[in-house]
Amino acid sequence: MDIIWLFVMLAALLICGMPVAVALAGSSAIFIIFNGSPPPMVVAHRMINGVDSFPLLAVPFFILAGNLMNTAGITERIFNFALAMVGWMRGGLGHVNVGASVIFAGMSGAAVADAGGLGAIEIKAMRDAKYDAKFAVGITAASSTIGPIIPPSLPMVIYGVVAGASIGQLFVAGFIPGLMMAASLMLMIAIMARRKGFGRDQTFYWSVLWSTFQRAFLSLLTPVIIVGGILSGAFTPTEAAVAACAWALFLGLVVYRTLTLPRFLRVSFDTIETTAVVLLVVGSAAIFAWILTSNRVPEQFAAGLLAISDRPWVILLLMNLILLAVGCFMETVAAITIMVPVLLPIAVTLGIDPVHFGVIMVLNLMLGLLTPPVGMVLYVLARVAKIPFEDCVVGTAPFLIPLVIVLLLVTFIPGITMWLPTLIYR
Repeated sequence: MDIIWLFVMLAALLICGMPVAVALAGSSAIFIIFNGSPPPMVVAHRMINGVDSFPLLAVPFFILAGNLMNTAGITERIFNFALAMVGWMRGGLGHVNVGASVIFAGMSGAAVADAGGLGAIEIKAMRDAKYDAKFAVGITAASSTIGPIIPPSLPMVIYGVVAGASIGQLFVAGFIPGLMMAASLMLMIAIMARRKGFGRDQTFYWSVLWSTFQRAFLSLLTPVIIVGGILSGAFTPTEAAVAACAWALFLGLVVYRTLTLPRFLRVSFDTIETTAVVLLVVGSAAIFAWILTSNRVPEQFAAGLLAISDRPWVILLLMNLILLAVGCFMETVAAITIMVPVLLPIAVTLGIDPVHFGVIMVLNLMLGLLTPPVGMVLYVLARVAKIPFEDCVVGTAPFLIPLVIVLLLVTFIPGITMWLPTLIYR
């Protein structure tokens, strides 16, 4: 059976409204049955092997940590501290939005968790301050993509498992690009604030900054514990996820006492549900990627791509365009699991470090969260803000410009990504 039918079946199942995991596993199973080899039982074995990985244990724990922080009121303390720190700037709440996302990025590692948790607080505050709803949703969506770039990062964990790359180095490599994303978004906010006549939302007071810092201090220690523990060698990225959960539980149950038993049970069930979905996608994508690999699709694709040009910058540009297109139509975890076996060998052939390529891939797919038709972050914020999905797309569009510029800089200047991993690990 020709490999093209595998993609035809996948597209047909997705168009029919099937979940991504079902479409991936279903198209793979049909392909194997009609192909007559190997036995259909291979589907189950490959799916199990796809999730049988110790580093993947970090996934449920980082998800649980993010949910605990949203439920225990930690996000509100972070928002208030960010408000006191940058709320005095023109278009202040927009800058607060970005600043809070940078801080929260060091805790959860998931864009959807940022959008669903901080997003509700940020959009309400911006609406109360008479900001346009489209602008509020747009900057909230764009800033949420910082979460999976600054460590810790769930997509980086998935990439590290599939690519066999160091998760610790991937975490460190994302730090500078994440800060560049934040700086570029704040520059865009400053430009839009001047053009639209946005004012300052709060007068700066040292006393307010100090009081909000005191209230948020223990929450702000979370990224220090996670990143500091990994860099010092105290624990692995997987163990760091467990430490994040333990710290969030300590804050919610003992210090702030905002985490009740019913809330904890609800958070636990939400985490189980989200983890099941993520790992089912990983397992389903693993069998799909195995079929591609066993049919020598990566080699054929590499030959076709290198036939266009042998210049690294041209190939990198083409791979960026491919990943941006894939991100528009496919969920992040599935895209990473499928595209890494196809694109990574080409990158390695061109002398591109797998860690550098991992940041490029994740950053591309984060932009996919802001673009239809999939645009998961847009769907979440459309529900949070109670505005049409189309308005979310329009509001987010201007903020894609600075993010694409950062993507190009990260792609073509490897030192931005590789300086810290080289300094710390090599």
